Order: sequence, then C-alpha cells, then structure tokens
Amino acid sequence: MHERAGTPATASDLIDVEALVRAYYERKPDASVPAQRVAFGTSGHRGSALTSSFNEDHILAITQAIVEYRTAQGITGPLFIGADTHALSAPAQTTALDVLVANKVRVLADEFDDYVPTPALSHAILKWNNDPARRAEGEADGIVITPSHNPPQDGGFKYNPPHGGPADSDATSWIANRANELIAGGLADVRQAEPSGVETYDFRGEYVADLANIIDFDAIRSAGVKIGADPLGGASVSYWGAIRDAYDLDLTVVNERVDPAWAFMTLDWDGKIRMDPSSPSAMASVLEHAGDYDILTGNDADADRHGIVTPDGGLMNPNHYLAVAIEYLFAHRPNWRADAAIGKTLVSSSMIDRVADALGRRLWEVPVGFKWFVPGLVDGSVGFGGEESAGASFLRFDGTVWTTDKDGILLCLLASEIRAVTGRSPSELYRDLVDRFGDPAYERTDAAASAAQKAALGKLDGDAITATELAGEPITAKLSHAPGNGAAIGGVKVETADAWFAARPSGTEDVYKIYAESFTGPEHLAEVQAAAKAIVDAALSAARSS
Repeated sequence: MHERAGTPATASDLIDVEALVRAYYERKPDASVPAQRVAFGTSGHRGSALTSSFNEDHILAITQAIVEYRTAQGITGPLFIGADTHALSAPAQTTALDVLVANKVRVLADEFDDYVPTPALSHAILKWNNDPARRAEGEADGIVITPSHNPPQDGGFKYNPPHGGPADSDATSWIANRANELIAGGLADVRQAEPSGVETYDFRGEYVADLANIIDFDAIRSAGVKIGADPLGGASVSYWGAIRDAYDLDLTVVNERVDPAWAFMTLDWDGKIRMDPSSPSAMASVLEHAGDYDILTGNDADADRHGIVTPDGGLMNPNHYLAVAIEYLFAHRPNWRADAAIGKTLVSSSMIDRVADALGRRLWEVPVGFKWFVPGLVDGSVGFGGEESAGASFLRFDGTVWTTDKDGILLCLLASEIRAVTGRSPSELYRDLVDRFGDPAYERTDAAASAAQKAALGKLDGDAITATELAGEPITAKLSHAPGNGAAIGGVKVETADAWFAARPSGTEDVYKIYAESFTGPEHLAEVQAAAKAIVDAALSAARSS
C-alpha cells in the first residue's frame, strides 16, 4: 500500500493534459516494438500516448481494421460510437470518425455531444438489433472509447459487435493483426475524410427511459430512499440527474465535476489516480459522505463498474454485493426463466456458489471476461452475470436482455431497490449470508514471473498439478477449463471444500495473479496463498523441464 493511498491528489500527481493530447498526434508507434503494437486484452486496446501505445496511428489503423472486419462479417447497419471523459477519448473519437466516414459507414454519435457510458452503447446496439424494422436496415455494432477505470494518461478503444457485448478473441485477434499490418505499411490502406454527415442518437434519453423495465422505481420512490451518486468524473455524470428527474427520486449527484486530470480524486492503493469505485483508497472522498445517504454509489469513467456504500457497512466488497444482488434478484424477478442460471467468473467468491445452491439455481462459472456471459444474457438462460471486479448486468423484469456489457449504473440503482423493498441495506443482508454460509476471506496478490513463466502458466493443464492437498485440505478439483462453458481459463484453479485459489498471468506486468479465498478465515487464507505459489511454481518448473 502506497503511503499516500487515500489522500487527495496534489499538483505533482496530475497529468499535463495538453502535452498528452499533443503526444497523441505527434508520437508515432514503432511496429517492431511489442509494447507499441495494437493488442486487444479483455477490454479492447489500451495504452498511453506518452508511451507511444495509444496514438493517432493506432486509432486510424484499428478503425480501418474494424471497417474491414464488419464488411467481411456482412454487418451493414449503423455503427454506434461513444466516448468517456479521459483526455485521449475525444481526439480518438474524432480520428475514428474520419475513417468511418471515409469508408461510408453509417455512424450514430451522441445527439447532445455528451459522454457515452459503456452500458448505454451496449443498450443502443441491442435496441436497434431487437427491432425487426431497424434490423431490416442492417445489423448495428459499436465502438466505445474508454480505458475504463485506468489512470488519466491512458486511452482505450473497444469494439462491440452486433450482440452488444465485448468482441470475442476471434474478432479482436483479427482486428489487432490487421491494424498492426496497416501501421507497418505506413497506413497506406487507411481511408480518411472530414467527419461530415454523422447522424446522432439520444443515448441518454433511450437508456434512462428504458430503466423502468428493469428497476422498481415505484418502490424506491415510495420508500423515500435517499440516494447519493458520484460519477467520479466519468461518463455517467449527466445520466444520474436525468434518472432523478425522470423517476422523481430523492437523488443527489454528489460530484458533477469533469476534469481530464481528475484533480479531485484521492490516490489509489499504489499512489496513482485511478477511478475505481470498488477501491476504498480511490473512493476515500466519497466515503466521507457515507452517513448522509441511505445508499451512496460510485462509477468508473465509462460507468461499467459499480461501488456501493452503506451507512452501516461503508464501501462493500464487490464480491459481497454480487452475492446479495443475486439472492435478491432471483427472489424478486418471477418472470425470469425457471432455469435461468447464475453466471460468475471463476475468480469470484464461492459465497455465490452457496447462494446459488440455496436458491436451487444452476451456477454457470466462466473464465475472466464479461464476453463469456453474452450468449446467456441474450437468450435469457443466464439471469445474472457478474465479475469480482465490480462489473455485472442482469435481465429485464420480463426475462429479456438488457445489456451484454457491464452496467455500473444499473447495479447502483439495484442497491436502492434492495433497500426500498427489503427495508435493509445490502451490507446488512450480506451479514445474513455470513450467518448462514460462513465468512470467507478473499484476496488477490501478485507473484513475480518472467515472460516465459507467464506463457507456460497460460497453457498449464490442471492435470500437471501433482499436489493432493491445499493448506491442509484435500484438493477436490484442478481446473484449467471453466466448468460452465469448458473454455480455457488461461491459468489454473485449485479447489477444496472450504477454499480455492486461481492463478493467471498478467497481461501487462511481469507477475502472475493469485486469487484466493478461504471460508476458514484470514489465517487459513494466508496458508492457501503460500501453498498456491508453491504449487504453481512447482508445476511451472516441471513443465519447463519436461
């Protein structure tokens, strides 16, 4: 933990916004340098103009590649485009529009030149494609320009195909490879034109009006729930006021400032400015208002993540809130399919497993990445999909799809519905779960790893683990593929009756991530973490020598 974590940012912590934007246009990536090439992770291409990893050439090439990809896929409808409040997002959107217009793609940008949250863009794609008349004009897809909760100097660029959620690896690999070819070729095959003739779409109005079909606002209003919402300077800033006005709520937008340097933030655990609503350090200034509201919430820069603050519990651990949300929703959404499953990533808390078992619902456990929930949310076979990193979405009252990308605004509103309907805060309800199922200790740590070790871990098979015990308990499962869909984990997960760990290589640092949980307590968790490192290191050593 950094010595200044949770303290207000000072002038020395802030980026030079003008220099950052200048670098976006002036610096050119070297295609022979891996760190400067286009690379799509679980949430699109990310980087910084200052390190030549997110510059105009990248966006020109990626957008041209997306145009070619959608043509090859027969996608002929409009492309929705939106951006968050990061300094590099606006110039990247302008660059993308240059290419899209030159390629004669029908583009729909925000009607009010407003910021566009990730869930609002996903919602727009689905609304178009689920309307037979509009779909007859061609399927829609979209681009959302955001590095999510990343620091102010970063930029991000993500493609959402017609299913409305994050593109799968087949699409992103093709797009990244083609973009790198275009950069290496000096962008000779990239078309550019002045971005004229761009059509508009009311992302905010359409999204806010439709919320009545997924959140019980009558209950919130009748109960007089006092709500505070902090957009953390992100894309949801004007959405919260619109929600208040549309549904006559007792809702205060705690902070309406938008500042691409995020000077009003407190520093995160590592001393960086990071708009993570699940981090107590990043949310320190928000937590000062915890006693002023029945429910206080935060969102990250593109509003795909949520932070839930209650007077009695402070900032909730994301895993805790997901468990509460799941139990509440499956008891209060009678029109969902009787066989609708509970979706979770394999590094999310096993408290969710126990809740699912008590509800008599199928648990659908998938690898890290929200893209895995898309098919189930689309056809209603998954009622709720959630990640331990404070991202989730769920179905409408009638059991049909809402978004296929994470929706932080929605999960924040659900906290107020839970408070209104049950008369208790989500943190109180979590304590009930603890009384019934136990009190798990959960933590993510990092262990050093070389590039070769990370590559080996990503391909490691569960059967390569020879250990039979984990921290004194018999091992019951050694997984390299997710139980829910059989997809490769990109690492391993080892389970016992009361504990588990998962190890996955980092995509950006020379470490591998160890996620671990124990229902026996913090001391046992520490034993699990130590054993996890020993088990993984032994398996990697054996794999290297074989």
